[in-house]
Amino acid sequence: MATLPSPGFQPFPSPPISISKRSFFVAGIISSVYGIDELPKHISEVACLWLLHPRLKSRADMEFVADAVLRGWYRRLEDGSAGDSPKGLIAVSFDGRNHGSREFTPSANEAWRAGNETHAQDMLSTYHGTALDASILMLYLPSFIFPDSKKSITTNLVLGVSLGGHGAWLSLLHEPSVTAAIIVIGCPDYVRLMSHRAAKSKRPSWVDTSPQGASFIGSTDFPGSLLAAVKKYDPAGLLMGQLDSDDYSRKPSDKEIQRLRPLMHDHLANKKILNLAGGADKLVPYSCSEPFLAFLSRAVEKDTGWFADGGVGLTNKVFEGVGHEMTLEMLHEAVEFVADVLTAGPSDGSGVPAGERDYPKI
Repeated sequence: MATLPSPGFQPFPSPPISISKRSFFVAGIISSVYGIDELPKHISEVACLWLLHPRLKSRADMEFVADAVLRGWYRRLEDGSAGDSPKGLIAVSFDGRNHGSREFTPSANEAWRAGNETHAQDMLSTYHGTALDASILMLYLPSFIFPDSKKSITTNLVLGVSLGGHGAWLSLLHEPSVTAAIIVIGCPDYVRLMSHRAAKSKRPSWVDTSPQGASFIGSTDFPGSLLAAVKKYDPAGLLMGQLDSDDYSRKPSDKEIQRLRPLMHDHLANKKILNLAGGADKLVPYSCSEPFLAFLSRAVEKDTGWFADGGVGLTNKVFEGVGHEMTLEMLHEAVEFVADVLTAGPSDGSGVPAGERDYPKI
């Protein structure tokens, strides 16, 4: 049976990792923490970038991201462009549930095509669990890193790739301490993603109905109890689930906005988002994310959005011709986004087109 491809990383220049790394065992999880030794002694406030790895990968696979982002930030510190009161920066990666050192049932990481009959249940529960683990580590890891309390983590950002990107959406929405997220080839709409995958996999629950897919939701492939979790935690399920129709292109009615505004305030107010997608991604197609991203973009649009006063920053970039992979250009975007957030600058890189930026050499 076919196995879904694991997300790829384009070949990057691979000099030896120049940032320090230490390991901590907290709450039953081994975490790799990058950049502790480089923290300036006079800085007491520290930002932390949490790295969520792709499916079938491990915490070690995010090491190059940690190295690139940290070096980019410290370059800003050195040249004086990190703002008036710059923070220190560290990065943390850990194995997601059922991955790396925590893998217990490899088949649960596979899809329907590989014979995993509970693919939809497994995938959502896995990355939701990883997002919850990130919250636990955000609470307890600082006491291990800085036991003398001379420094403290005051800002949390999350970056996730593929499966980690799905999880990053959940961390952004449901962890109050997370103020910014970089989602790389991830999806905020689980029902749409699984529907696409069921159709491509020719699941009987999809193809043996008229019209096709009419009975998929509520079938054994996507049980009603799973839908209940989606409506509570999935970005599209939680927010677009408040709409009275499936016409997501229209402006919500006044009654719908009354339901939506408290949720937007509680889950997204003053948070910054960078979404990076591959235009040729067949595993997590951008078409599955586009309805929610368009809905959110209209909601937070300056002057005209019904949540324009919520302080949400959304930058959405689709890389044409790119498949299910994190490219060097995507990494550059992430490096600049993190630095811009930490300097309280615009989250889209000061309005300079991606190809014209003077990126840190990584």
